[in-house]
Amino acid sequence: MPESEQPPVLHEARPARGADRRDFFKLAAAGAAVGFGAAGLAGRASAQTAPAAAPSDTDILNFALNLEYLEAQFYSFAAIGTGIPPALLPGTQTQGAAVGGRKANLQDPVVIQYAREIASDELAHVTTLRRVLGSAAVAQPALDISPQIFTAAAVAAGIDLSASGGVFDPYASDDNFLLAAYIFEDVGVTAYKGAAPLLSSPDNVDGAAGILAAEGFHAGIIRAALYRRGVEVPALWTATDQISALRNRLDGDVSSAGPPQRVANDDSGVSPVQTQFGLTANFVPTDSNGIVFSRNSEQVHNIAYLTQNAATSGGFFPNGTNNPNPALRRSGAN
Repeated sequence: MPESEQPPVLHEARPARGADRRDFFKLAAAGAAVGFGAAGLAGRASAQTAPAAAPSDTDILNFALNLEYLEAQFYSFAAIGTGIPPALLPGTQTQGAAVGGRKANLQDPVVIQYAREIASDELAHVTTLRRVLGSAAVAQPALDISPQIFTAAAVAAGIDLSASGGVFDPYASDDNFLLAAYIFEDVGVTAYKGAAPLLSSPDNVDGAAGILAAEGFHAGIIRAALYRRGVEVPALWTATDQISALRNRLDGDVSSAGPPQRVANDDSGVSPVQTQFGLTANFVPTDSNGIVFSRNSEQVHNIAYLTQNAATSGGFFPNGTNNPNPALRRSGAN
């Protein structure tokens, strides 16, 4: 793949938020592509091997469909107590069930409306991707959205669970639901940003950009709600910082060129940050150029599988994600 041209470096408008922040424009010119379909898919150990064939649009859209199944099931159960319609589950590969979900004990009318809106959008994303993929659409993989898996994530993040007997139940309260949603939403945004440059069809690029924008709005809704509620309960700010730190650990500390660009330690919670304008909210986790970072498929799987290791299953996907392309089913060795 040809090297990227280096655009001029923009004026640094805000301070770096990650411990090892990289400049997007400097990294963008660094060289050969890594990520969804090239050498970087196999992790650092294979960084010097010949690049693999780039993934097809079908591969990339099926990668996205796996993530949409997860989000749609979580939000559907939380909002109305049932999963997505069975007609939207079959496809190529082995179909699995979504276990552990239930209607969330939401009390805040605003949070209830957030949950319903996002659930509706995520269901529409599943429907749209399946329609575009047609007979090539993969079936829903086995999904675990039970309190046990969310507890494992919370424990790994170091969240204090003493008040709940060591359990993090995403369906127990408004705050827990928002924190659980926070685990997913930022990952979805960075996954779509990483995948979008690799699509070849203009129609697919347009559709993926539209879903990316929707996921960005969803992430903003969740981050804003957590920020506002954290004014009264600062532990919520702390929890988002801990979840972001966990995602940074899971997806590795290696930065490399793209597309998609792999950037280390760019994730950040919603705790207020200092800028040249003073103390500000942190709704949008951008770099010094005001740009949201990307994750490649391995990094997304590291978070979805809740592991720093190379794996093909775990966490929210007990049997792994479904994709005919094996490179788009594995996590990286971080």
